[in-house]
Amino acid sequence: MAEKRPIISIRNVTKRFGDSVVAVDDANLEIAEGEFFALLGPSGCGKTTLLRMLAGFETPSEGEIVIDGHRMEGVDPNRRPVNMVFQSYAVFPHMTVARNVGYGLRVTGVPKAETEARVREALALVKMEQYAGRMPSQLSGGQRQRVALARALVKRPKVLLLDEPLSALDAKLREAMQLELVRLQKSVGITFVIVTHDQDEALSMANRIAVMELGKVRQIAPPAELYEFPNSRFVADFIGKMNLFEGRVSGAGNGSVQIDVNGLERIAVPFDGSASGSVGIAVRPEKILVTRDEPDGGRIRIRGRVREVAYYGDESHIFVENPTGVVINANLPNDRRSTTPAVAIGDELWLSWTPADTLVLTE
Repeated sequence: MAEKRPIISIRNVTKRFGDSVVAVDDANLEIAEGEFFALLGPSGCGKTTLLRMLAGFETPSEGEIVIDGHRMEGVDPNRRPVNMVFQSYAVFPHMTVARNVGYGLRVTGVPKAETEARVREALALVKMEQYAGRMPSQLSGGQRQRVALARALVKRPKVLLLDEPLSALDAKLREAMQLELVRLQKSVGITFVIVTHDQDEALSMANRIAVMELGKVRQIAPPAELYEFPNSRFVADFIGKMNLFEGRVSGAGNGSVQIDVNGLERIAVPFDGSASGSVGIAVRPEKILVTRDEPDGGRIRIRGRVREVAYYGDESHIFVENPTGVVINANLPNDRRSTTPAVAIGDELWLSWTPADTLVLTE
């Protein structure tokens, strides 16, 4: 299958505010036509500034942005082949749903009959046809968000930009709307670029994710690769839950590396790269096996006492402290119907995982 052409190219883009604030620092990335792409990172990492530069609301201090084969330097927001859905939805309170959705077409002089047909089509896409005559005050938060999406889609942009579009919704509705946005993107076939600080949101929706920190793009990868093979301590710690330890390389060879881990012991794990000196060692909580008896050889093993238990319904997160004071988090599925916890604070347990599930991080 032929690789899709990039519809967005961000080349050496830097954005400064004043002399001291670098919001985006030499960003380079390409987004393919028809892709669902996420810009992910903590508050202040530069992701929204990058989105606003794509929309034309901010101008790069350096570098260039190309959308659909055209350089965007000097191109006004309303002349770009993009449309943006804001965090606040920004629907007009004095207009019906249908008039909200058709507003952009009316102000650009699209004939009335065509406007009405495109409004019906856009409302059908977001499953809001029956609400065309209602006012925004008569809608729920999720319905207002659908109106904002329809208003953006009605202009048939090449790229839809979404700035934290689900952050105002409650947890259950947010999860439902994640699935709805994926369905919508597949049905319209245009490129979606979403900004979010919510890792679960990015992992569940996007084809690829760019993780940002302090204005820099740290890693770009599909969700599973990003989760299982983060390229740095920051990405490993930011994406999902992670046990992260510091260690020092004591030897290497034959596709593995030996590491003295602070507060634990020397371990040998598979590693194809080059590592020396200080490294990070990481393992996901769900990769850890919890047993009362000592596990078989070949696994990395730690014995400790349960310090905390957090109950989440479908699973419990336990925190086990070893004799040197290192605390390790493991997940226990609650796969039996019982009100009696499988483990309790003070229990002595073995935690173990395979060497192959251990990440070695050199950055």
